[in-house]
Amino acid sequence: MPRRVEKIHNEKRLKAVRRDLRNNAMPAEARLWECLKQRRLQGRKFRRQHSIGAYVVDFYCPAEKLVVELDGAPHQDALRRVYDAERASYLVEQGLQIVRFDNRTVFEDLDTVLEGIAWHFKG
Repeated sequence: MPRRVEKIHNEKRLKAVRRDLRNNAMPAEARLWECLKQRRLQGRKFRRQHSIGAYVVDFYCPAEKLVVELDGAPHQDALRRVYDAERASYLVEQGLQIVRFDNRTVFEDLDTVLEGIAWHFKG
């Protein structure tokens, strides 16, 4: 009997959460999205506020198995850092790469952010 594959991407139970996050995007997320949407970065398709398992990531490139996270002030909290570490561990277990940037860097040096993302592309 074929093994049932667990669906971990964009589970229906997180649809409202994803929608709310997209509709209330932080300014840095909105700015980076303008550069990633419609395959604007080297032809790669990105999704924003994409859920993987129980977690919602800022941006996800399925072809590269790449998660892009933007960190602002809330990520400096000790409890949030523990949560972020648990989430990162789960995502890595799923075979994904994670690249993180500070929100401020998106505004101060967007080219470096885009180059940093593209650096993780396989080919």
